[in-house]
Parts: sequence; C-alpha cells; structure tokens
Amino acid sequence: MLWSRHRRAPWFLAGLSFAESSFFPIPPDVMLAPMSLAEPRRAWWFAFITTVASVLGGLFGYLIGFFAFDLIEPWLSQSRYWAAYEQAVAWFEAWGFWAIFVAGFSPIPYKVFTIAAGVAGMALLPFTLASMIGRGARFFLVAGLMAWGGARMEAALRKYVDALGWATVAAVVIGVLIYRA
Repeated sequence: MLWSRHRRAPWFLAGLSFAESSFFPIPPDVMLAPMSLAEPRRAWWFAFITTVASVLGGLFGYLIGFFAFDLIEPWLSQSRYWAAYEQAVAWFEAWGFWAIFVAGFSPIPYKVFTIAAGVAGMALLPFTLASMIGRGARFFLVAGLMAWGGARMEAALRKYVDALGWATVAAVVIGVLIYRA
C-alpha cells in the first residue's frame, strides 16, 4: 500500500508486473487496485502499464523455459510450483493458446505457464496474443472496477476474486469443449 502512493509508483507497478510473470510470487493487483482507487482518472493508464509489463515479463519467463529450464528444473521440482508446472505442460498438450489465456486471467500462477510455454516451444505469436488478451482483460477489469466502485468494490473484489477467477476458467473450458465438439 505504501508503494502505491509513492511518486514512482507506476515504475514499481511495472517492475512488479514484469517480475510476477516470470519468477516473483506477489501479483501486481496488490498495487494496481489501490493506485486505481487513489487516482481513478489514471486507472486505465495503470492497467495498460501493468498489462504491457506483465506480457514482457511473460516473454522473459518463456525465454527462461526455452533456454534455461535445465538450470531451474531442480529448484522448480522442489518448489510449491512443481504440480502447477506439470499441470501447465498437460494443458499445453490439450489447449495451447487457451491455456495461456486462462492462466493470464485466472488465479492460476501465470509464471508457471510462461516457463512451460518456453519449455514446450509454443509458437511466440499465439503465446504473446493469449498473454495480452488474458492479462489485459484481468488488469483492465481490476482497474475499472476500482475506479468505478471505489472502496466498496475493493472489499467485494477481495472477497470474491478467486471465485470469479475460477468461474472464468470453468466458462472458458466449457466454451472450448463446446467449440471443439
């Protein structure tokens, strides 16, 4: 919260967004929401910064997976992210673009999917597009809700954010299943 009021807060937001998409555990929503509450007129700008930096961080995660997975695999296999990584690999085999989109929007750890996409050698253009759409939808939604609803919306979002994320995952999976049928 203190960083969200700092005069260099947009830079901190960009750094946090980049890091979270490839290796850092704290999501940028923790800065985006209070910044959007404090300055509702700039909420869309904050969402844009968050989206761009997050996608760039996702590309960095992709490069980690593509070029350096052998170096991080021992650490990853011992971390709490290993099961998520194995799930991400399975999702890539089945869903490709949609796996990145869902991970970008939902509470699923996006960083695990960026690394897995690099390991799997997913085509860079679909990866980038899915990341931009999924991450952008998430961050513009958070910024818009904070700017529109104020402190009451923040309390509601905090209470229901995981349920909304999982509901979105379910809706996308059902939509893809229907589309493929």
